[in-house]
Amino acid sequence: MAVLEKEASDPNFWDSPEEAQRLMQELGQLKEKLGEYEQLAEQLEELEALLQLAQEESHDNDSQELLEEARILNNKIERLLEKKERSMLFQGSYDKKNAIVSIHPGAGGLEAQDWAEMLLRMYTRWGEKRGYEVEILDLLPGDEAGIKSATLTFKGEKAYGYLQSERGVHRLVRISPFDTGGRRHTSFASVDVLPEAEVGIDVAIDPDELRIDTFRARGAGGQHVNTTDSAVRITHLPTGIVAQCQNERSQHSNKERAMHILVARMADISRQKHQEELNALRGEQKEIAWGSQIRSYTFHPYSLVKDHRTGVEVGNIISVMDGEIDLFLEAFLRYNANLQTGTTTKGDKED
Repeated sequence: MAVLEKEASDPNFWDSPEEAQRLMQELGQLKEKLGEYEQLAEQLEELEALLQLAQEESHDNDSQELLEEARILNNKIERLLEKKERSMLFQGSYDKKNAIVSIHPGAGGLEAQDWAEMLLRMYTRWGEKRGYEVEILDLLPGDEAGIKSATLTFKGEKAYGYLQSERGVHRLVRISPFDTGGRRHTSFASVDVLPEAEVGIDVAIDPDELRIDTFRARGAGGQHVNTTDSAVRITHLPTGIVAQCQNERSQHSNKERAMHILVARMADISRQKHQEELNALRGEQKEIAWGSQIRSYTFHPYSLVKDHRTGVEVGNIISVMDGEIDLFLEAFLRYNANLQTGTTTKGDKED
Protein backbone atom coordinates (compact mmCIF):
# COMPACT_ATOMS: atom_id res chain seq x y z
CA MET A 1 0.00 0.00 0.00
CA ALA A 2 2.92 2.33 0.73
CA VAL A 3 4.13 1.88 -2.86
CA LEU A 4 0.70 2.85 -4.24
CA GLU A 5 0.53 5.92 -1.98
CA LYS A 6 3.97 6.98 -3.21
CA GLU A 7 2.89 6.59 -6.84
CA ALA A 8 -0.30 8.59 -6.18
CA SER A 9 1.77 11.50 -4.83
CA ASP A 10 3.85 11.69 -8.02
CA PRO A 11 3.18 14.98 -9.94
CA ASN A 12 2.86 12.97 -13.17
CA PHE A 13 0.42 10.47 -11.65
CA TRP A 14 -2.64 11.74 -13.58
CA ASP A 15 -0.89 11.89 -16.96
CA SER A 16 -2.52 8.53 -17.64
CA PRO A 17 -6.08 8.95 -16.27
CA GLU A 18 -7.21 5.34 -16.81
CA GLU A 19 -4.17 3.84 -15.07
CA ALA A 20 -4.38 6.44 -12.29
CA GLN A 21 -8.03 5.62 -11.71
CA ARG A 22 -7.25 1.90 -11.53
CA LEU A 23 -4.46 2.47 -8.99
CA MET A 24 -6.65 4.78 -6.88
CA GLN A 25 -9.36 2.13 -6.84
CA GLU A 26 -6.82 -0.50 -5.76
CA LEU A 27 -5.50 1.83 -3.06
CA GLY A 28 -9.03 2.45 -1.79
CA GLN A 29 -9.70 -1.29 -1.56
CA LEU A 30 -6.48 -1.89 0.36
CA LYS A 31 -7.31 0.91 2.82
CA GLU A 32 -10.76 -0.57 3.33
CA LYS A 33 -9.29 -4.01 4.10
CA LEU A 34 -6.75 -2.50 6.50
CA GLY A 35 -9.53 -0.56 8.26
CA GLU A 36 -11.53 -3.76 8.75
CA TYR A 37 -8.57 -5.56 10.34
CA GLU A 38 -7.83 -2.59 12.61
CA GLN A 39 -11.47 -2.44 13.69
CA LEU A 40 -11.47 -6.16 14.46
CA ALA A 41 -8.23 -5.91 16.46
CA GLU A 42 -9.61 -3.03 18.54
CA GLN A 43 -12.83 -4.88 19.30
CA LEU A 44 -10.97 -8.05 20.30
CA GLU A 45 -8.79 -6.04 22.69
CA GLU A 46 -11.88 -4.40 24.16
CA LEU A 47 -13.58 -7.78 24.57
CA GLU A 48 -10.55 -9.21 26.34
CA ALA A 49 -10.48 -6.22 28.72
CA LEU A 50 -14.20 -6.56 29.52
CA LEU A 51 -13.86 -10.26 30.31
CA GLN A 52 -10.86 -9.60 32.52
CA LEU A 53 -12.72 -6.87 34.43
CA ALA A 54 -15.75 -9.11 34.84
CA GLN A 55 -13.54 -11.81 36.30
CA GLU A 56 -11.92 -9.40 38.75
CA GLU A 57 -15.14 -7.60 39.74
CA SER A 58 -16.34 -8.63 43.20
CA HIS A 59 -19.91 -7.25 42.95
CA ASP A 60 -22.29 -9.59 41.18
CA ASN A 61 -24.33 -6.80 39.54
CA ASP A 62 -21.26 -5.10 38.12
CA SER A 63 -19.92 -8.43 36.90
CA GLN A 64 -23.21 -9.24 35.13
CA GLU A 65 -23.29 -5.82 33.45
CA LEU A 66 -19.75 -6.31 32.17
CA LEU A 67 -20.59 -9.80 30.89
CA GLU A 68 -23.69 -8.47 29.08
CA GLU A 69 -21.57 -5.75 27.47
CA ALA A 70 -19.03 -8.39 26.47
CA ARG A 71 -21.82 -10.55 24.96
CA ILE A 72 -23.05 -7.66 22.82
CA LEU A 73 -19.52 -6.88 21.66
CA ASN A 74 -18.87 -10.55 20.91
CA ASN A 75 -21.97 -10.63 18.66
CA LYS A 76 -20.61 -7.60 16.76
CA ILE A 77 -17.28 -9.36 16.30
CA GLU A 78 -19.01 -12.51 15.03
CA ARG A 79 -20.95 -10.48 12.44
CA LEU A 80 -17.75 -8.77 11.32
CA LEU A 81 -15.97 -12.13 10.99
CA GLU A 82 -18.89 -13.57 9.00
CA LYS A 83 -18.73 -10.58 6.65
CA LYS A 84 -14.97 -11.03 6.28
CA GLU A 85 -15.34 -14.77 5.68
CA ARG A 86 -17.90 -14.08 2.95
CA SER A 87 -15.64 -11.54 1.25
CA MET A 88 -12.74 -14.01 1.27
CA LEU A 89 -14.79 -16.34 -0.92
CA PHE A 90 -14.26 -13.87 -3.78
CA GLN A 91 -10.60 -14.53 -4.51
CA GLY A 92 -10.81 -14.96 -8.31
CA SER A 93 -9.21 -12.38 -10.57
CA TYR A 94 -12.58 -11.50 -12.10
CA ASP A 95 -14.91 -12.01 -9.13
CA LYS A 96 -15.43 -8.28 -8.55
CA LYS A 97 -16.27 -7.54 -12.19
CA ASN A 98 -19.66 -7.01 -13.79
CA ALA A 99 -21.29 -10.10 -15.31
CA ILE A 100 -22.68 -10.91 -18.75
CA VAL A 101 -25.32 -13.66 -18.68
CA SER A 102 -26.67 -15.49 -21.74
CA ILE A 103 -29.69 -17.82 -21.65
CA HIS A 104 -30.60 -20.33 -24.38
CA PRO A 105 -33.43 -22.89 -24.41
CA GLY A 106 -32.63 -26.51 -25.05
CA ALA A 107 -34.45 -28.83 -27.42
CA GLY A 108 -38.21 -28.87 -26.98
CA GLY A 109 -39.48 -25.79 -28.76
CA LEU A 110 -42.19 -23.88 -26.89
CA GLU A 111 -41.66 -25.66 -23.55
CA ALA A 112 -37.93 -24.91 -23.44
CA GLN A 113 -38.41 -21.34 -24.66
CA ASP A 114 -40.90 -20.67 -21.88
CA TRP A 115 -38.45 -22.15 -19.34
CA ALA A 116 -35.68 -19.87 -20.65
CA GLU A 117 -37.94 -16.84 -20.12
CA MET A 118 -38.69 -18.01 -16.56
CA LEU A 119 -34.94 -18.10 -15.86
CA LEU A 120 -34.55 -14.64 -17.41
CA ARG A 121 -37.15 -13.30 -14.99
CA MET A 122 -35.54 -15.12 -12.04
CA TYR A 123 -32.11 -13.58 -12.65
CA THR A 124 -33.59 -10.16 -13.38
CA ARG A 125 -35.52 -10.20 -10.11
CA TRP A 126 -32.42 -11.37 -8.23
CA GLY A 127 -30.32 -8.56 -9.67
CA GLU A 128 -32.93 -5.91 -8.88
CA LYS A 129 -33.21 -7.10 -5.27
CA ARG A 130 -29.43 -6.84 -4.84
CA GLY A 131 -29.43 -3.33 -6.26
CA TYR A 132 -27.53 -4.22 -9.43
CA GLU A 133 -28.05 -2.35 -12.66
CA VAL A 134 -29.61 -4.95 -14.98
CA GLU A 135 -29.57 -4.25 -18.72
CA ILE A 136 -30.79 -6.51 -21.53
CA LEU A 137 -28.25 -6.44 -24.37
CA ASP A 138 -30.00 -8.81 -26.75
CA LEU A 139 -33.38 -10.52 -26.63
CA LEU A 140 -34.95 -12.76 -29.26
CA PRO A 141 -38.59 -13.61 -28.43
CA GLY A 142 -40.06 -17.02 -29.17
CA ASP A 143 -42.56 -17.46 -32.01
CA GLU A 144 -45.49 -18.13 -29.65
CA ALA A 145 -44.17 -17.63 -26.11
CA GLY A 146 -40.92 -17.55 -24.19
CA ILE A 147 -37.56 -16.57 -25.66
CA LYS A 148 -35.11 -18.06 -28.15
CA SER A 149 -32.16 -16.31 -26.52
CA ALA A 150 -31.29 -13.48 -24.15
CA THR A 151 -28.11 -11.71 -23.10
CA LEU A 152 -28.02 -9.28 -20.22
CA THR A 153 -25.50 -7.54 -17.99
CA PHE A 154 -25.40 -7.17 -14.21
CA LYS A 155 -23.43 -4.12 -13.13
CA GLY A 156 -22.43 -3.95 -9.50
CA GLU A 157 -19.90 -5.14 -6.94
CA LYS A 158 -19.03 -8.85 -7.23
CA ALA A 159 -21.73 -9.50 -9.84
CA TYR A 160 -19.59 -12.09 -11.65
CA GLY A 161 -18.36 -13.55 -8.35
CA TYR A 162 -21.92 -14.41 -7.41
CA LEU A 163 -23.30 -15.40 -10.81
CA GLN A 164 -20.40 -17.59 -11.97
CA SER A 165 -22.09 -20.53 -10.23
CA GLU A 166 -25.04 -20.36 -12.65
CA ARG A 167 -23.07 -21.49 -15.68
CA GLY A 168 -24.47 -24.81 -16.88
CA VAL A 169 -27.73 -26.58 -17.68
CA HIS A 170 -30.89 -25.95 -15.64
CA ARG A 171 -33.68 -28.56 -15.71
CA LEU A 172 -37.40 -27.94 -15.21
CA VAL A 173 -40.01 -30.60 -14.38
CA ARG A 174 -43.67 -29.49 -14.36
CA ILE A 175 -47.18 -30.01 -15.66
CA SER A 176 -47.05 -28.07 -18.92
CA PRO A 177 -49.47 -25.14 -19.27
CA PHE A 178 -49.27 -25.70 -23.03
CA ASP A 179 -50.31 -29.39 -22.89
CA THR A 180 -54.07 -29.80 -23.03
CA GLY A 181 -53.62 -33.34 -21.71
CA GLY A 182 -52.06 -32.06 -18.49
CA ARG A 183 -48.96 -34.23 -18.83
CA ARG A 184 -45.66 -33.72 -17.06
CA HIS A 185 -42.80 -32.29 -19.14
CA THR A 186 -39.06 -31.94 -18.62
CA SER A 187 -37.34 -28.93 -20.18
CA PHE A 188 -33.75 -27.72 -20.28
CA ALA A 189 -32.06 -24.35 -20.71
CA SER A 190 -28.38 -23.43 -20.68
CA VAL A 191 -26.93 -20.43 -18.88
CA ASP A 192 -23.54 -18.94 -19.72
CA VAL A 193 -21.87 -16.39 -17.45
CA LEU A 194 -18.88 -14.23 -18.40
CA PRO A 195 -17.02 -11.50 -16.53
CA GLU A 196 -16.99 -8.12 -18.22
CA ALA A 197 -13.73 -7.63 -20.15
CA GLU A 198 -11.90 -4.68 -21.67
CA VAL A 199 -10.05 -4.40 -24.97
CA GLY A 200 -6.34 -3.89 -24.44
CA ILE A 201 -6.46 -5.04 -20.82
CA ASP A 202 -8.14 -8.47 -20.80
CA VAL A 203 -7.89 -9.21 -24.53
CA ALA A 204 -6.29 -7.74 -27.66
CA ILE A 205 -8.39 -7.47 -30.84
CA ASP A 206 -7.22 -6.51 -34.31
CA PRO A 207 -10.04 -4.59 -36.06
CA ASP A 208 -8.95 -6.13 -39.37
CA GLU A 209 -9.88 -9.56 -38.00
CA LEU A 210 -13.52 -8.58 -37.45
CA ARG A 211 -16.45 -8.96 -39.84
CA ILE A 212 -19.38 -6.70 -39.03
CA ASP A 213 -22.79 -7.51 -40.53
CA THR A 214 -25.98 -5.50 -40.16
CA PHE A 215 -29.48 -6.85 -40.54
CA ARG A 216 -33.06 -6.03 -39.74
CA ALA A 217 -34.00 -6.61 -36.12
CA ARG A 218 -36.70 -9.16 -35.31
CA GLY A 219 -39.32 -9.20 -32.60
CA ALA A 220 -40.63 -6.42 -30.40
CA GLY A 221 -39.04 -2.99 -30.48
CA GLY A 222 -41.23 -0.62 -32.43
CA GLN A 223 -41.54 0.37 -36.05
CA HIS A 224 -38.07 1.95 -36.32
CA VAL A 225 -36.32 -1.19 -35.11
CA ASN A 226 -38.18 -3.43 -37.52
CA THR A 227 -37.76 -1.32 -40.67
CA THR A 228 -34.04 -0.49 -40.58
CA ASP A 229 -30.85 -2.55 -40.54
CA SER A 230 -30.13 -1.60 -36.93
CA ALA A 231 -29.13 -5.05 -35.67
CA VAL A 232 -25.41 -5.85 -35.66
CA ARG A 233 -23.51 -9.14 -35.75
CA ILE A 234 -19.73 -9.16 -35.17
CA THR A 235 -17.60 -12.18 -36.06
CA HIS A 236 -14.00 -12.64 -34.95
CA LEU A 237 -12.63 -14.38 -38.06
CA PRO A 238 -9.62 -16.26 -36.58
CA THR A 239 -11.71 -17.95 -33.87
CA GLY A 240 -15.21 -17.86 -35.34
CA ILE A 241 -16.61 -16.29 -32.16
CA VAL A 242 -19.85 -14.41 -32.87
CA ALA A 243 -21.73 -11.75 -30.89
CA GLN A 244 -24.82 -9.84 -31.89
CA CYS A 245 -27.19 -7.23 -30.54
CA GLN A 246 -30.53 -6.01 -31.84
CA ASN A 247 -32.19 -4.52 -28.77
CA GLU A 248 -31.22 -0.88 -29.31
CA ARG A 249 -32.79 1.41 -31.91
CA SER A 250 -29.50 2.69 -33.33
CA GLN A 251 -26.93 0.64 -35.21
CA HIS A 252 -24.14 2.39 -33.29
CA SER A 253 -25.53 1.33 -29.90
CA ASN A 254 -26.05 -2.25 -31.07
CA LYS A 255 -22.49 -2.38 -32.41
CA GLU A 256 -21.10 -1.12 -29.11
CA ARG A 257 -23.01 -3.73 -27.10
CA ALA A 258 -22.17 -6.56 -29.50
CA MET A 259 -18.50 -5.66 -29.18
CA HIS A 260 -18.91 -5.72 -25.42
CA ILE A 261 -20.17 -9.32 -25.60
CA LEU A 262 -17.50 -10.40 -28.11
CA VAL A 263 -14.64 -9.15 -25.93
CA ALA A 264 -16.01 -10.99 -22.90
CA ARG A 265 -16.33 -14.26 -24.86
CA MET A 266 -12.80 -14.00 -26.24
CA ALA A 267 -11.36 -13.26 -22.81
CA ASP A 268 -13.24 -16.26 -21.39
CA ILE A 269 -11.79 -18.62 -24.00
CA SER A 270 -8.31 -17.34 -23.16
CA ARG A 271 -8.93 -18.02 -19.45
CA GLN A 272 -10.26 -21.50 -20.20
CA LYS A 273 -7.15 -22.39 -22.22
CA HIS A 274 -4.94 -21.15 -19.41
CA GLN A 275 -6.88 -23.22 -16.87
CA GLU A 276 -6.65 -26.34 -19.05
CA GLU A 277 -2.88 -25.89 -19.23
CA LEU A 278 -2.70 -25.60 -15.44
CA ASN A 279 -4.86 -28.70 -14.99
CA ALA A 280 -2.64 -30.64 -17.38
CA LEU A 281 0.46 -29.64 -15.41
CA ARG A 282 -1.23 -30.68 -12.16
CA GLY A 283 -2.48 -33.94 -13.66
CA GLU A 284 -6.08 -33.05 -12.77
CA GLN A 285 -9.19 -33.99 -14.69
CA LYS A 286 -12.10 -31.79 -13.66
CA GLU A 287 -15.65 -31.99 -14.88
CA ILE A 288 -16.50 -29.45 -17.55
CA ALA A 289 -19.31 -27.24 -16.23
CA TRP A 290 -20.79 -26.29 -19.61
CA GLY A 291 -23.28 -28.88 -20.81
CA SER A 292 -23.68 -30.52 -17.41
CA GLN A 293 -26.86 -30.36 -15.37
CA ILE A 294 -26.23 -28.20 -12.32
CA ARG A 295 -29.72 -27.69 -10.87
CA SER A 296 -33.24 -29.12 -11.09
CA TYR A 297 -36.47 -27.18 -10.53
CA THR A 298 -39.40 -29.51 -9.85
CA PHE A 299 -42.97 -28.20 -9.76
CA HIS A 300 -44.64 -31.63 -9.96
CA PRO A 301 -45.18 -34.14 -8.36
CA TYR A 302 -43.57 -32.13 -5.51
CA SER A 303 -42.05 -28.68 -5.05
CA LEU A 304 -38.24 -28.73 -4.87
CA VAL A 305 -35.17 -26.95 -6.24
CA LYS A 306 -31.96 -28.97 -5.89
CA ASP A 307 -28.38 -28.03 -6.73
CA HIS A 308 -26.55 -31.17 -7.84
CA ARG A 309 -23.06 -29.85 -6.99
CA THR A 310 -23.59 -28.65 -3.43
CA GLY A 311 -26.62 -30.75 -2.49
CA VAL A 312 -28.53 -27.66 -1.33
CA GLU A 313 -32.32 -28.06 -1.57
CA VAL A 314 -35.15 -25.52 -1.25
CA GLY A 315 -38.82 -26.50 -1.08
CA ASN A 316 -40.29 -23.06 -1.83
CA ILE A 317 -39.85 -23.05 -5.60
CA ILE A 318 -42.04 -19.95 -6.04
CA SER A 319 -39.62 -17.81 -4.01
CA VAL A 320 -36.67 -19.20 -5.98
CA MET A 321 -38.30 -18.28 -9.28
CA ASP A 322 -38.91 -14.82 -7.82
CA GLY A 323 -35.16 -14.32 -7.46
CA GLU A 324 -34.42 -15.79 -4.03
CA ILE A 325 -31.31 -17.72 -5.11
CA ASP A 326 -28.66 -16.38 -2.70
CA LEU A 327 -28.65 -19.67 -0.76
CA PHE A 328 -27.49 -21.52 -3.89
CA LEU A 329 -24.95 -18.85 -4.87
CA GLU A 330 -23.28 -18.67 -1.46
CA ALA A 331 -23.27 -22.47 -1.10
CA PHE A 332 -21.44 -22.74 -4.41
CA LEU A 333 -18.90 -20.11 -3.34
CA ARG A 334 -18.05 -22.21 -0.29
CA TYR A 335 -18.10 -25.40 -2.35
CA ASN A 336 -15.74 -23.87 -4.89
CA ALA A 337 -13.40 -22.56 -2.18
CA ASN A 338 -13.24 -26.04 -0.65
CA LEU A 339 -12.72 -27.55 -4.09
CA GLN A 340 -9.57 -25.49 -4.50
CA THR A 341 -8.19 -26.90 -1.23
CA GLY A 342 -9.38 -30.45 -1.90
CA THR A 343 -11.71 -30.58 1.13
CA THR A 344 -15.10 -30.55 -0.60
CA THR A 345 -17.69 -33.26 -0.90
CA LYS A 346 -19.90 -33.06 -3.95
CA GLY A 347 -23.67 -33.08 -3.72
CA ASP A 348 -25.59 -36.06 -5.00
CA LYS A 349 -25.74 -36.36 -8.76
CA GLU A 350 -28.75 -37.31 -10.81
CA ASP A 351 -28.80 -38.87 -14.24
